[in-house]
Amino acid sequence: MKSFNSQIRPRAQNCSVRKSARGHIFRSAATFFTRNSKLDGVVEFAYGPVVQVPADRYPKVFMTAPPTLPKSRQQLILAVLMLCSLLIWLDNTVLSTALETLADPVRGLGADPGQLQWATGSYTLAFATLMFTAGALGDRFGHRTVFSSGLVIFAGSSLWAAYASDAGQLIAARAAMGVGSALITPANSAILMWTFNGPARAAAIGIFSTSAGVGMAAGPVLAGFLLDHFWWGSVFLINVPVAVLALVGLAVLVPNFRSPTLRPLDPAGMLLSISGLVALAYGLIRAGQVAVWSRTDVWAPIVVGLVLLAVFVLVELRVKVPSFDPRLLAQRTFGGGNLALGLLLFAVAAITFYNAFYLQGALGFSPMKAGLANIPTAFGALVGAPLASRLVRRLSLRPVTVPALTVAALTMGGYGFLGLQTPLVWIEILLLIQGLSIGLVIGPVTAALISNLPLEQAGAGSAVTNTVRQTGSVIGIAVGGTIMSIMYRRAIEPSLEGAPGPVQDQARVSAEQARHVATAIHRPALAQAADNAFIHAMHVGAGWIAVIALLGATVLLITLPAAGKKKGPIPELEYEEARSSV
Repeated sequence: MKSFNSQIRPRAQNCSVRKSARGHIFRSAATFFTRNSKLDGVVEFAYGPVVQVPADRYPKVFMTAPPTLPKSRQQLILAVLMLCSLLIWLDNTVLSTALETLADPVRGLGADPGQLQWATGSYTLAFATLMFTAGALGDRFGHRTVFSSGLVIFAGSSLWAAYASDAGQLIAARAAMGVGSALITPANSAILMWTFNGPARAAAIGIFSTSAGVGMAAGPVLAGFLLDHFWWGSVFLINVPVAVLALVGLAVLVPNFRSPTLRPLDPAGMLLSISGLVALAYGLIRAGQVAVWSRTDVWAPIVVGLVLLAVFVLVELRVKVPSFDPRLLAQRTFGGGNLALGLLLFAVAAITFYNAFYLQGALGFSPMKAGLANIPTAFGALVGAPLASRLVRRLSLRPVTVPALTVAALTMGGYGFLGLQTPLVWIEILLLIQGLSIGLVIGPVTAALISNLPLEQAGAGSAVTNTVRQTGSVIGIAVGGTIMSIMYRRAIEPSLEGAPGPVQDQARVSAEQARHVATAIHRPALAQAADNAFIHAMHVGAGWIAVIALLGATVLLITLPAAGKKKGPIPELEYEEARSSV
């Protein structure tokens, strides 16, 4: 064995670089003959490219690749995988368009802002904390088995969400949908990697990545169409036939790939991370519901959540193969880059939450018009991702991403200048610049962080990066929504003097509730006051969100290498790992 290693390690260090349809691909003999004998998967990033990373800390295994599947079958498998990826992306975007309708007491569920925060955050919490456990389950039981289980859960919970009778049921259904997505995503990526190899894999990754862009652009428009013509549950019900079609495709076309090397499940880390994030989010959201921070039911959950997350970090430090490796965050560039990404995703989640209520609530757009109005954001992101790759090759990472993140922060602060009479063209320009600047940041920073790690740490690095991003989104929704609720209540209070007690109570809940009660009692002045109070709350919240995003730009400026230390292109690592099928 010593002789074998001494021969192969020099070969593993000689990497050849070649062009691909999506950039440069680094191929290494280490993919055949080291403990990194399999892939953790393809990590799909919003506003950015697909990055493919190896798993870490696995025993040394020498494997031989199975016979290549027929090309026609590979293409059909790719179509099924893209359909499932599109399903996930559509679901991630349609809810933001449906938030205003769900808040309406007549057309929706009359959900208050806190309940809508949970409807959004419960999905992300389940997705973020279960995804890497799902990858390990795929290694043990087969990725098709786990994939199919995820689709069944996703379809069943979508049906539950569509016919939820109250906000509590919707929140629970959304959490179950997050579980389904967590089972689907790593299996989807793994099957893609096991199906294709060589140049075909690079092409498949490029085609597969388009599903994210299509989902981002089509989701709001599809949701708008459904909400304009059907009841709100239709945005979830549409998932069911797509999931059934995907299940048939999986059963007919996809072998049950699995790895001969099993990953531990890390149940302690999973439970601690879930309970910690849930407690923290509960305290933050509760603050918005009661409009004070001093109550025990606000600060106690926050403290408990922080303690549980601290224990989670300590446990992961002691685990031999952690699902989340905190040691990596001690590295200046990797830790700083992830902190910046977390802050950016915090800001993106919060400003998206505001945008939904601004367009449909304050401006009175129909769901379809609001969906069309959000297309510039998706278009800007799709343009920004490939543009970033070219710019970084010429200028290096810091001169591209720091100004781009600064511009993104300024566009979020720009919501502080939007009002009830702002022309649509200015809103569209703001959204376009916002999407473009975000696309210039997330993809290249994520790819650079992963590619700069040693091969044996790349899988753990992808786990850390994805967890930080999802956590940033969860906390962003919780904090952003809480700021909006508190400032709205303070702003609407003077307009409630002299109104009956029940009217005051309902109007304090949200602008949507205030508009509804104003219509019922024929007080248009109250509806106007609610609109003005919401605009004030959005202005204050946008200012804080911009500060958070600017803090992310500052972190990138401090922690990323100087411009003179320019690296090559944003890489898409392709590892010709050995594979086996069952």
